[in-house]
Amino acid sequence: MEIAKLLLAWYKCSKRDLPWRKDKDPYKIWVSEIMLQQTRVEAVKPYFARWMESYPTLENLAEAKEEDVVRHWQGLGYYSRARNLLQGVREVSQSYGGQVPQTKEEIIGIAGIGDYTSGAILSIAYNKKEPAIDGNVLRVFSRLFCVEGDISMPATKKVIRKLVEGEMSEDYPGDFNQALMDLGAMICIPKTPRCTLCPLKSCCCAKGKGLEGQLPIKKKKAPPKAVRLMAGVIRQGETFLLHQRLNKGLLAGMWEFPTVEIQGDEAAMDVFRKFIHEETGQVIELERLLLECTHIFSHRQWDISFYSCVVTSEKEVPIGRGFKWVNRENWERLSFAGPHRKMEKYLKEKSAQESLQFS
Repeated sequence: MEIAKLLLAWYKCSKRDLPWRKDKDPYKIWVSEIMLQQTRVEAVKPYFARWMESYPTLENLAEAKEEDVVRHWQGLGYYSRARNLLQGVREVSQSYGGQVPQTKEEIIGIAGIGDYTSGAILSIAYNKKEPAIDGNVLRVFSRLFCVEGDISMPATKKVIRKLVEGEMSEDYPGDFNQALMDLGAMICIPKTPRCTLCPLKSCCCAKGKGLEGQLPIKKKKAPPKAVRLMAGVIRQGETFLLHQRLNKGLLAGMWEFPTVEIQGDEAAMDVFRKFIHEETGQVIELERLLLECTHIFSHRQWDISFYSCVVTSEKEVPIGRGFKWVNRENWERLSFAGPHRKMEKYLKEKSAQESLQFS
């Protein structure tokens, strides 16, 4: 247990001052861990603060509308996390009287809670001896024990889990898990670990063998697929034609300016005019390019061009296809998808400077 002893001593003096560590409220721990998935700590802090202002308790969140919850999440990305969090707290509210379960068997069945999140909640909030193994922990233990398997593979993760369980503090499992998180974030970082500052350097197999720069081993992900998109800012006075995405799949249920994917060498403007006419009945003309931006998801890259458009022949928009004329005054209630939030911001800033002109 030498690793736990050294690690906890270091953590006592060096732990990060994070807002979700002010108490051991399982709800706050839960929210923070979901926010921290795929997102840097410094980026999460202001979102966490605003979230707790709006939803200070689990019951407050359970009673919230999904659209409001997604809007509060806007900017953090991976919106399925917010929807799963909402579904999860509703399950806890209905099935557990608003008390986050204290056993692995119960908590692992709640929407959005996997092995890592359950370990974090149970160890930090309830002092249960449950590991919370994320990328930081995989990296730290692959170096500590010279684990040469690919850390993205289930077999290697299983090996590391057994190692973590063997070294875990009996009395302070929550602090042990948080110490590993901090060590991986601050000291045992990717590529160039700060070994001279590490409290575990005397125990580290990789450091002893000079392998700290080569471990962990991890298969490189395929680069995201580039997708070319064209979007139209179609305006009638202060009303804009918007589209709500389907309630499943990428950016489910979020709002966007009408958008079409351009294949190969297709003439983008002709494709877009045809798309708008077939989907909404409107006949439009494209005037000028407003904004170009790139938005990267884990599996694809959107290269999107936004054009200002005018309606030359207006018809009633068909019901049931997700298209709707929306006054700009009502945009605050909407959650704009990915790069469409950049376009929304661009229009707001432009409008603040002068009356928006498309000619």
